[in-house]
Amino acid sequence: MSHRLYKKEKLVGDIAIASLFNAHDDSDVHSMLAFPIKAIWRINTRRLNDAPVRFLISVPKRRIRHAVDRVTIRRRIREAYRLSRPFPPPVAGAQRPTSPPIDLILIYVAATPLPFPRLQRAITKILSQALNN
Repeated sequence: MSHRLYKKEKLVGDIAIASLFNAHDDSDVHSMLAFPIKAIWRINTRRLNDAPVRFLISVPKRRIRHAVDRVTIRRRIREAYRLSRPFPPPVAGAQRPTSPPIDLILIYVAATPLPFPRLQRAITKILSQALNN
């Protein structure tokens, strides 16, 4: 079984991303801080994509100045998500999982790059909370 990330698992589109960032008073949008990652998610029942979770990773330039550090952090978060995701990768023609589709944004909030195990614990905690909500 392949554990790769597919393009359909990426959260893309200005409207989908803006709806998560700008919905401060919306009861459908949930957030959580599992240091060093802040997560914002919502259940998106209007999505036609068959991926159970679509995600976006944000590493702000204001906190991590060097591009090489931002890329390293982004890669570590992506790998932690890939290893911790609760569903197997979507297969063409397979039945969708029973969980509703979720749009998820992962924002790195620490001021320095942290080791992979710390990120993996935070991702696991966030995914368990988001999928059981």
